Amino acid sequence: MLSILVLLSALVLAHLAITSPAGDVSGGWTLNVEQVRVGLTRTMYPFFAGLLLSRVAKPARIKHAFLWCSLVLALVLYMPRIGGADHVWMNGIYEAICIILMFPLLVYVGASGVLQTQVEGKLCKFLGEISYPLYLVHYPLVYFYVAWISNHKGVTLGQAWPYALLILLGGVALAYVSLKWYDEPVRRWLRTKLG
Repeated sequence: MLSILVLLSALVLAHLAITSPAGDVSGGWTLNVEQVRVGLTRTMYPFFAGLLLSRVAKPARIKHAFLWCSLVLALVLYMPRIGGADHVWMNGIYEAICIILMFPLLVYVGASGVLQTQVEGKLCKFLGEISYPLYLVHYPLVYFYVAWISNHKGVTLGQAWPYALLILLGGVALAYVSLKWYDEPVRRWLRTKLG
């Protein structure tokens, strides 16, 4: 059943990416019918594919997995839009391929990484622990940064990078505080009450 959900959600995601007016999967941030559909479509495939991957994939042992994942991720994310204004569907195909094929592959390669030192292990553990809290808190922080850029027209990279770094470090700090003061205590409490 899970495999069928993954396949169906991949098809729905590809349809959204290829047929959307902008040729991408952007959206899902407001509470109207269209945007809720976009948001659900954007999250269904990654959620179900992640569940399936965690149940069926057996990680291998890949040296330098972090380096390879970083390079591929940078290449995928730094790619400019494809197809131009007359052929936005081409960019939709690119985004669908990235989300449906490349990102699960990156997750698998990352999970297959061989840690060389204790420092790497601690860093990976830390990043894994804050990944979901960071996902939850990053959006308002990005809006602060976007508002600052909007209110200061003509900002140069030299002027912007200290604020971008502050947002990045503030996001990591807020994620860590959220993890330690909310997420872990609530999970402990739920384990004692429900466990």
